[in-house]
Amino acid sequence: MPLPNKSHTSLASRKSSFFNAHQLANPPQPDVYYVGVDVGTGSARACLIDTNGIILGLSERPIKRHELKPNFITQNSTEIWNSICYCVKNCLRDSGVDPSEVFGIGFDATCSLVAINKDSDEPQAVGPDFSDHKENIILWMDHRAPDETNEINATGDKALKYVGGQMSIEMELPKIKWLKHNAPGGIDSMVFFDLPDFLTHRATKSNARSYNSTVCKQGFVPFGVEGSTTGWSKEFLESVDLHELVANDFEKLGGIPGKNGDFKSAGEIVGKLSAQAAEELGLTTECIVGSGVIDAYAGWIGTVAGKVDIPNAPEFSEESNGSISNSCGRLAAVAGTSTCHIAMTKDACFVKGVWGPYKDVMAPGYWLAEGGQSCTGALLAHVLAIHPANSELAHLAEASNLSKFDYLNLILETLTSDNKLRSVVSLAKHVFFYGDFHGNRSPIADPRMRASIIGQSMDSSVNDLAVQYFGACEFIAQQTRQIVEEMEKGGHEIDCVYMSGGQCRNGLLMRLLADCTGKPIIIPRYIDAAVVFGSALLGAVASKDSVDEHIKLRGRSRRSSILKSQTSLNNLTSTHSRQTSDYEEPHSPYTAPTATTSSTNMSTLVYASGHAGSHHQMNTMTPLGEEQADYFGGEGQKNQDSDSDEEEQTLSFGSKQNVQQDVQKGIHNKLQGLNLKPLTPSKAKKAESNPGDKLWKIMENMTGPGRVILPSDEQHPDRKLLNAKYKIFLEQCYKQQEYRNLVDQVEEENLKSLKKH
Repeated sequence: MPLPNKSHTSLASRKSSFFNAHQLANPPQPDVYYVGVDVGTGSARACLIDTNGIILGLSERPIKRHELKPNFITQNSTEIWNSICYCVKNCLRDSGVDPSEVFGIGFDATCSLVAINKDSDEPQAVGPDFSDHKENIILWMDHRAPDETNEINATGDKALKYVGGQMSIEMELPKIKWLKHNAPGGIDSMVFFDLPDFLTHRATKSNARSYNSTVCKQGFVPFGVEGSTTGWSKEFLESVDLHELVANDFEKLGGIPGKNGDFKSAGEIVGKLSAQAAEELGLTTECIVGSGVIDAYAGWIGTVAGKVDIPNAPEFSEESNGSISNSCGRLAAVAGTSTCHIAMTKDACFVKGVWGPYKDVMAPGYWLAEGGQSCTGALLAHVLAIHPANSELAHLAEASNLSKFDYLNLILETLTSDNKLRSVVSLAKHVFFYGDFHGNRSPIADPRMRASIIGQSMDSSVNDLAVQYFGACEFIAQQTRQIVEEMEKGGHEIDCVYMSGGQCRNGLLMRLLADCTGKPIIIPRYIDAAVVFGSALLGAVASKDSVDEHIKLRGRSRRSSILKSQTSLNNLTSTHSRQTSDYEEPHSPYTAPTATTSSTNMSTLVYASGHAGSHHQMNTMTPLGEEQADYFGGEGQKNQDSDSDEEEQTLSFGSKQNVQQDVQKGIHNKLQGLNLKPLTPSKAKKAESNPGDKLWKIMENMTGPGRVILPSDEQHPDRKLLNAKYKIFLEQCYKQQEYRNLVDQVEEENLKSLKKH
């Protein structure tokens, strides 16, 4: 089967691209590509990028989850792998890239527990139906093990100090402990992987584990921390009745580093694709697999090196020294249904209610911390769903060809104008919205927290819904400030917040985040694809030496010779795969069932569109000025009504707002007042060598430009009002705990009294 025509991705095409000539810092390289794979809770995704970090293909396919009993939520690793293969093949087909030109692949996934039979390497059932071996993943959100979690936390072991003080029910030791006592035969026949590590195992047959998964979710303590010499604690595991995990030098968990186990930091080489995996993915056995990470951490990789060089601000235009230490001070907020807040430090910083600090999970010698909000995207959806005017809003938004959130922003703007108010913040000044509907993860780590709203009336109109929605947005921003402040009290120095996810398009929310936190908010080039893009960078890191050799020898590398000698065999294998494989071939884009797959050919949108306005659409280097950095996204909001499918798809991987070409004259003074560190340092300084520097240099070279929303001046009326409301927000937070304790004490006394009688 001949490869598709590469008219959109050929080197000649890239050299002549207007976008390439004007937007990319790096000159075009020989045809070298990388694949990223992201497995979320509800879907698998894959992307294909080139050496400039441009996404040329993107594909997504839903995956199922089963809940046979309440709180028992499982998935199927075979289905997930098949979906990955489907998406990778889609990306190859849509981009027209030759599989031999894909040098590296990286994986990220949810932190879910995978059980595999130690003898057959096949899936093993995790219940509640132990006869169904296809269901071999306990999903992160599975809450079957509350008693086991409490028993583990009751030990007070020093390992708990490095997971935020206590293990979460989402983590994996409680789930393994549950399996020991409930699975037929216990766990003797099982070995365990975190899902990202299982995917690299499935791809290479290597048993290597990542520090990212084992430290963050399984209780591994890196060498030298608290005197650790094996990583796993024999005393701790035996104290929680998990002797099986200690056996054979912790073999079930991956062993001891350097003895019977191989542990990797992000992007380190795990191995090359096995023959079976290469065939199933449509790639070659010369494709190198990088050590994977949990999905939120791939969001960190895909965003925090974004460039935001700002005209008229020389302190922001310096060149990097190439050290991963430059990432310290940049908080990644990976937003979706919930939001994870991830920050790196050189030293361990302990923060109540924030998971970690985790050592070596991204780079040797560095620590990461992970805070989070239990629901953000889910909160906004919930506020709309429970309001009587939701159906009317849906009708009005559809009639206006706007999203519900864009329409609500328009209503808020109109209400502010009609009532002759100073701003939308003053419109909702007497609405005090505390939105922990689903408990609190950070910074108070209280799952019993619930929502409270002060200022409601009997109004059930769309206008009232708009004000309630604003209150929810303000809550998200104020709670982000609370998390940032607690992290700073614990030793973090946070200079700016790098956002990702669809929430980035909400100009109102982004402006509130900037003004509540007082930090610049950075919007990445790839809003929707930041996580899967980050996983592709892991493949680029792992294959860097191979790529360097390929470029240096002008394509006459040892790798090329091996692939050339295998060409005829690969052709036969490809034919055989199409005839006999269980892995479904990607559909034509005209016949693909929309319910099961989606894909985007980004090469058409980026390279081939060169002269057709790509500079106008993709120039995201310039920060927002005051007219656009307002509470509604400014003039850029108009661009969302475009009838051009191509423009819409392009913008879905950057900003859906046009960017002002002329920066306001006052921007330099505003930046000086913020007292920020440079985001990209000027004179190249000699950096201390660290394996993590390879990762950082790849991130810097390929992440591309971002867009910055600067906070208003501290004396701006909106900042002053939001500061006042923050005090009320904190009272709502902590007073709720006081109220609960007060009534709980009374109820305890009542129960004692009843027992006496």
